[in-house]
Amino acid sequence: MDRRRLGRTDLEVSALCLGTMTWGEQNTQDEAFAQIDRARAAGVNFIDTAEMYPVPPRADTYASTERYLGHYFKARGDRADWVLASKIAGPGNGISYIRDGQIKFNRQHIQAAVDASLQRLQTDWIDLYQLHWPERSTNFFGQLGYSHGEQDFTPLEDTLEALDEQVRAGKIRHIGLSNETPWGTMTFLQLAERRGWPRAVSIQNPYNLLNRSFEVGLAEIAMREQCGLLAYSPLAFGMLSGKYEQGARPANARISLYSRFTRYTNPQSESACSRYVALAREHGLDPAQMALAYVTSRPFVTSNIIGATSLPQLDSNLASAELRLSDELIQAIDAIHREQPNPAP
Repeated sequence: MDRRRLGRTDLEVSALCLGTMTWGEQNTQDEAFAQIDRARAAGVNFIDTAEMYPVPPRADTYASTERYLGHYFKARGDRADWVLASKIAGPGNGISYIRDGQIKFNRQHIQAAVDASLQRLQTDWIDLYQLHWPERSTNFFGQLGYSHGEQDFTPLEDTLEALDEQVRAGKIRHIGLSNETPWGTMTFLQLAERRGWPRAVSIQNPYNLLNRSFEVGLAEIAMREQCGLLAYSPLAFGMLSGKYEQGARPANARISLYSRFTRYTNPQSESACSRYVALAREHGLDPAQMALAYVTSRPFVTSNIIGATSLPQLDSNLASAELRLSDELIQAIDAIHREQPNPAP
């Protein structure tokens, strides 16, 4: 599997990253272990988690995913072989049980979150520590319209200084952003250069055939500033696999199980999905593999975060790393996008 440099660091990460947000909700610890072993055998060395996982978040499963990973590292003894990424949760989003629901990206909360994650992960360091979503109210999680107003949020300078302290302490090696905007990304980068603080090496935002909004503004930043995209939801919660075609709701599938996941199920998305699925089949390709291969092939993508709830599903996703899309097929994908741009941002 291809390896790509993580920002301006000396770390090289696999083109596919193993996502973990189902572990502790849809997957048991044994199933998580099996997924990690299978991904490693395929050449994956990059794994992404978060203190909030699994999703959907619930108080009684809080941080189960990090605990599973900690148990894995202890059992296998191979922590040093992995580039490990985790995240500190932002405020809101129905997680009042995390640090009493008063989450801030300040020194107190960042230190507490890092220390707790390290303990659960049973490791001395996290390679990439990310701000899961902005503390301020702005455009993320599908929000397009921006409403500006006075807000009480931790100054980005204070957040970056607190992260710098964790880097200097050796608890985290590098920092990253997630669900961030062009303004936030450039502000963090400029502050880092001005003050000698850690430079964001990546940005983890949604990117898939139904949501290519990253290409507007952020893609240029990713390329010019070497702050590459870690693409999440590359299959749009499985919609691009074709398994939800014509309103189908397979048992135990994510959208079937959880009513909260409606981001990719509007009529415009379903229409575009049908076109992408049909296009893949016209070319003799698995729709999910085509969708994943497109994301992985984009020059601003550092790694494509795949997730699965079964080993066959994981094997199929891993196999997408070997798929190279023809120029003709990419042109056909772009033609659909021009006619139905970003139906599920």
